[in-house]
Amino acid sequence: MAFEELLDEVGGLGKFQILQMVLILPSLMIVMCQTLLENFTAAIPGHRCWVPILDNDTIPDKDTVSDNDTGTLSPDVLLRISIPLDSNLKPEQCRRFLLPQWHLLHLNGTFPNMTDLDTEPCVDGWVFDRSSFPSTIVTEWDLVCDYQSQKLLVQFLFMAGMLVGGLIYGHLSDKFGRKLILRWCFLQLAISGTCAAFAPAFLIYCSLRFWSGCSAVVVIVNTCMLMVEWTRSQSKALVLTLICCAFSIGQIMLGGLAFVFREWRTLQLVVSVPFFVFFLSSRWLVESARWLIITNKPDEGLKELKTVAHINGRTYVKETLNMEGLRATMQEELEAAQTKTTVFDLFRTPNLRKRICLLLIVRLANAIPLYGIFINLQYFGSNIFLFQVIFGALTASARCLALLALNYMGRRPIQMLFMFLVGLSILANTLVPQEMQTLRVTLASVGMSFVAASQTSYSVHYAELLPTVVRAKALGFDTMAMRAGAALAPLLMTLVVYVPTLPWIIYGVFPIIASSAVLFQLETRNLPLPDTIQDVENNKHFSRKVNEKDSYIKVTKF
Repeated sequence: MAFEELLDEVGGLGKFQILQMVLILPSLMIVMCQTLLENFTAAIPGHRCWVPILDNDTIPDKDTVSDNDTGTLSPDVLLRISIPLDSNLKPEQCRRFLLPQWHLLHLNGTFPNMTDLDTEPCVDGWVFDRSSFPSTIVTEWDLVCDYQSQKLLVQFLFMAGMLVGGLIYGHLSDKFGRKLILRWCFLQLAISGTCAAFAPAFLIYCSLRFWSGCSAVVVIVNTCMLMVEWTRSQSKALVLTLICCAFSIGQIMLGGLAFVFREWRTLQLVVSVPFFVFFLSSRWLVESARWLIITNKPDEGLKELKTVAHINGRTYVKETLNMEGLRATMQEELEAAQTKTTVFDLFRTPNLRKRICLLLIVRLANAIPLYGIFINLQYFGSNIFLFQVIFGALTASARCLALLALNYMGRRPIQMLFMFLVGLSILANTLVPQEMQTLRVTLASVGMSFVAASQTSYSVHYAELLPTVVRAKALGFDTMAMRAGAALAPLLMTLVVYVPTLPWIIYGVFPIIASSAVLFQLETRNLPLPDTIQDVENNKHFSRKVNEKDSYIKVTKF
């Protein structure tokens, strides 16, 4: 925690931090596009079975049906005799008549009992409505009807990739540094995403999306850590809110890009190629001096501190900042750095174990309604491009509101309030009939805004509760909880066969119940980041107002 004193000397929010955010925030916008990409590349267009008499070039003459009729049969008529109607009197999407039902031509608007007629699955394939999407992975590989679950497989594999990547790269980030692993994942995401745009087979595409998920989570986590670990305590909420707003801007960008680039391979390419640029520009990022010092690399940490002091115009500090002063300031942290940490250290001590378990419960409760709404945009209406933009704009506004509330009311009460409002808005939506689409979209938008505000307050609280020495490892478990919620959200939708509103009731009840877990956490507003596990166990609070004389002694030679 003593690093805060050094950070105050070199500048906790200055020109360097602004330049770092300029390099980082665009990558977070595009990685959000990657995360939600299947909303568009895997959109399910209207479809029906392919039938010979309707979809062949040769259309049968009406004289073959009746000597009294003349002319050729229209497509609507051919559709009527080829495709049965569902319960809503619309053409079935997954079945067709075994033989053309010519007698249906003479019913004069009446509808017979279709269950008495012989039907079969779409054995010859499907015909898709390409008015909104010229092609998606659904039309590419016929992921409809009995194969529709394979679309969920793609979404699940991307989330599973984020889970695996968080666990593996979280450990590597604590071992080899934030910047090195981040640069590697920029390159990995660029390659896997670009290759996915040219995938010749569905299984290859799934494998590449899994690989992309492994990289995407690291881009999110490591960029956030680099920004937070270089920011003073009073400004952490602002920085984390800017990060969350970058995600919202990414949502808006995705809606616009998907509207312009309707073909799925083109859209996949557009949101993947920029990561080659991010890989090249990331060489100018500065490694976390906090991490370098905590991992027993004080020489490198001191070098980075002097670099930041120079960029922030603190030239007088650059002259006085030296190894003796650094060791005097962070003596306790450097002693703790002699002991290597492992994943098991997250759960070895009682206070840290309690913090992590409670945080994972809250993360899971936030993730389920978040992805429940995200992956079901088509549930609210047909114009998913507009919904994506509206949700992005609303979440950005909600996150700015959350920042103001966090700065004035604290972390715990705001987080509990937003989680309660998330559940309340979703439960209210279950009472609205399907026919009232405008009201349903409005309530869903309000719910999404509260989810975004809740996620922002959670992110701030999470960063302030975890010590630097195991922060990346802990974020791996946080990612696991979030991806578990992301994977659970589409699975809960299978419950609609029992009660149509049951998944949404679960989405609403879970965050309300889980909000009580926030009560047992420490309030961290205006407290410095903990650096070691011992800081957490001691609940170490110290005043950020350092005596000028003591401060001078700590950063100069004796």
